[in-house]
Amino acid sequence: MSKLDMLTPDNSAIALIDYQPAMFQGVQSHDRLVTVNNVQILAKAAKLFKIPTVLTTVARDSFSGPFMPEVTSLFPKHDIIDRTSMNSWLDANFRKAVAATGRKKFVLAGLWTEACVIFPTLDMLKEGYEIYIAADACGDLSLEAHNRAMERAIQAGAVPITSSQYAYELQQDWARSETYEGMMDIQRAHSPYGIQIRFSKWALGEHASEGGAKAG
Repeated sequence: MSKLDMLTPDNSAIALIDYQPAMFQGVQSHDRLVTVNNVQILAKAAKLFKIPTVLTTVARDSFSGPFMPEVTSLFPKHDIIDRTSMNSWLDANFRKAVAATGRKKFVLAGLWTEACVIFPTLDMLKEGYEIYIAADACGDLSLEAHNRAMERAIQAGAVPITSSQYAYELQQDWARSETYEGMMDIQRAHSPYGIQIRFSKWALGEHASEGGAKAG
């Protein structure tokens, strides 16, 4: 493994952690709607590129509520791993699901950064995983809490990324026609760039394409 290697559909996996109502209630570091959109970018990119995906909740039925349906509806056959531990890595079912992906490059995102993201990050780094944290899809009780957790993760060896960066890194070339329209759908639904996509289609017609005529 090398952090100089791009994340690809063949070398990476993703874990989305605790996107639940009770956890969202505590988020004060980011606009919660932005976080909602960014985790959907991650989830939809993972589905589009067939990335092994792990979904997990904490105290789903007794306190925190269900994982956000905008994500779980994308993976109807997935078992959502429910835990009591703040640290997902302490849960045997989570560890088993991670190992089952067969991947060592792992993208993590979740609520909250200072606990449910940083804790498994540290343990997975110790276990030899290469961790990439989608920072703009995370959230915490304060901006201070989020930033300090991200700094600690980076000092430990994790790599900070953003949700759209992850999607772009998987796409790489707009002429990759098999995923082009799916990427455009993600951008239209969850990114400010969706405004430009709509304008270009209006101004230039449906043939308008960043990848040239073959991708449109």
